Amino acid sequence: MISECGKLYVVATPIGNLGDISYRAVETLRRVDLIAAEDTRHIKTLLQHYGINQKVISLHQHNEERASADLLEKLRSGLSVALVSDAGTPLVSDPGMPLVRMVRDAGIEVSPLPGACALIAALSAAGLPTARFAFEGFAPRTSAERKSFFKARAAFPDTWIFYESCHRVLASLQDMGEVLPKERQVVIARELTKLHETIVKTTLVEAKALVETDPNMQKGEFVIIVEGAPKEDRRAEISAEQQRVLEILLQECSVSSAVALAVEITGARKKALYQAALAIGSEKENNDRD
Repeated sequence: MISECGKLYVVATPIGNLGDISYRAVETLRRVDLIAAEDTRHIKTLLQHYGINQKVISLHQHNEERASADLLEKLRSGLSVALVSDAGTPLVSDPGMPLVRMVRDAGIEVSPLPGACALIAALSAAGLPTARFAFEGFAPRTSAERKSFFKARAAFPDTWIFYESCHRVLASLQDMGEVLPKERQVVIARELTKLHETIVKTTLVEAKALVETDPNMQKGEFVIIVEGAPKEDRRAEISAEQQRVLEILLQECSVSSAVALAVEITGARKKALYQAALAIGSEKENNDRD
């Protein structure tokens, strides 16, 4: 007789304060057969705090394809597995995607246990618009790649967010300041939920000066939140005629089709037209709500 399959639980864990975990998550970690963790040593601090003694195995970016295949077989045999990352919600800039994809493709149940997430925590306290936002993961490592990354988002109409390490936060702000207007609002959130939690909202130029002059602002883990471009900056790269053509096309076509046709008709850059199309859509939604 073939046993029923187990269940994969995707469990959010605290990002700093050990109290930021749900009762359901603790109970689930106590009763599963196996816990798959990004760093087994790191997660044991949490498990010991709550008196949890389940078996823990490693699943990280260097072994996750092989480890995911092994875990899939365990789930097929009827075992239950909890997936956790070092901190926060698994798969949000953390390992776990291959496992979740394999398990779902195999028709086995995946159950999320919501909880802490650094980007949502920072956004909730930022004081920037939250109706629409984009999470961009970690910024690139090299200066040239970062500048390209920031330039591509300079005219983005909505709030956007990225993670940064203590080793590169100052360089990121420097590169951003060379690409974005210096008066653009940014929020620097560091060490969220921890003893030295800091959340600062200021202009880009002042943010760079603050981090540059305060060694403590170069320590810890960072979430950087950037204000969307004001209306006058969103369409600066296209002419009034190109804008008019794009607006007409958007009345009849999807964004991708309208942009492709506008490129052929006007000869404007695709990226500039796409950013303008996003701005038009965002303004229309705001007007509809009003």
